[in-house]
Amino acid sequence: MTRIPTEDRNIMEKAIYLPMVLTILTRDLKAVESAPFKLKQPYVLLIEETLKQVQHELKAVSRYMRAHQLKVEESKRDESFTLFLFLYKGYEEYHNYFNPRIRNKVQELLEYYFIRQWQGKNDN
Repeated sequence: MTRIPTEDRNIMEKAIYLPMVLTILTRDLKAVESAPFKLKQPYVLLIEETLKQVQHELKAVSRYMRAHQLKVEESKRDESFTLFLFLYKGYEEYHNYFNPRIRNKVQELLEYYFIRQWQGKNDN
């Protein structure tokens, strides 16, 4: 049984996923910049703006975690699972995540940021 409330656990999970999203976006930006697109600037701008949004959200997550004494550390990783240590106001809990679940969640977040950004520009 976990002592961590759902809202705080969701924030802690964002601290796991958002750095992975940043890593993927950074790699993709390098790939797009070196790719032979005829007009690559729109792709570069899309990725750069998405990077800014994710960095802004990660900063907010970090601030929240610091203010509420929350911390997440990767403890162990193998081919199938990654074990994280969640530190919640002095309590320690280990949470095991299935690696394909992590990948799917990161993909879901990437889609969310791309679509949200696109929808926001069309609402004007």
